[in-house]
Amino acid sequence: MNWLFFALAGSIAQLIDGALGMGFGLTSSTLLLTLGTSAAVASAAVHFAEIGTTLASGVSHWHRENVDFEILKRLAIPGGIGAFAGATFLSSIDLSGGTIFISTILLLLGFVLLYRNVFQTNIKPNMAELNNPKYLTFLGATGGFIDASGGGGWGPIVTPTLLATTEHEPRKIIGTVSAAEFIVAVCASIGFLANISRIDIDWSAVGGLALGGVLMAPVAAKLVSVVPRRPLGIAVATAIIVINGIRLLTT
Repeated sequence: MNWLFFALAGSIAQLIDGALGMGFGLTSSTLLLTLGTSAAVASAAVHFAEIGTTLASGVSHWHRENVDFEILKRLAIPGGIGAFAGATFLSSIDLSGGTIFISTILLLLGFVLLYRNVFQTNIKPNMAELNNPKYLTFLGATGGFIDASGGGGWGPIVTPTLLATTEHEPRKIIGTVSAAEFIVAVCASIGFLANISRIDIDWSAVGGLALGGVLMAPVAAKLVSVVPRRPLGIAVATAIIVINGIRLLTT
């Protein structure tokens, strides 16, 4: 498949991610599956490409003092372990089963994204949960596993949850989750590499996604203040739900 299609997918995903603050993996995985890529290859390509994009994002947030290193440590370590487990799980199931599983995860995440954008409710922070050492461990491990096995989901799951359970500034939460995602992407990639004999990674997909994402990143950053976030979120979520719903019905 021409790498230009993957570059286009990466550009679209990065544009959406820049406007919503999440969704690169969710969007690019859906686009790759639509282009006919297998489930494991789609998730592997996304996470290999995310190593560069999340590193740049994490360093940028660190430079702007948007990272809480205590929360970062408690999220990233279990997140990495969960991501490795998720990559191993996705690599071990057959092609048809992988497509059904990843489409189901993406469909559910689409509903989560839709809910977050339709219902703008203010949830009172539950600091008792945040102070529980097992809370962030469970959140990180769950987010990492779903992210790797479902081709995306770290941002849509972890960011809104922390925004609802901490009194930190939103910029601190977004920066910390973005920085932790680098560890998640690395561990997921290691998991796919450890099972490389089971999957046929298309490196043109990796290169195309990374190139498209990097080229679109500056444009996406400028459009954050221009593009209406809520309508875009609803439109993207609806598209993800429809595409993955049709795929499940026809598989």
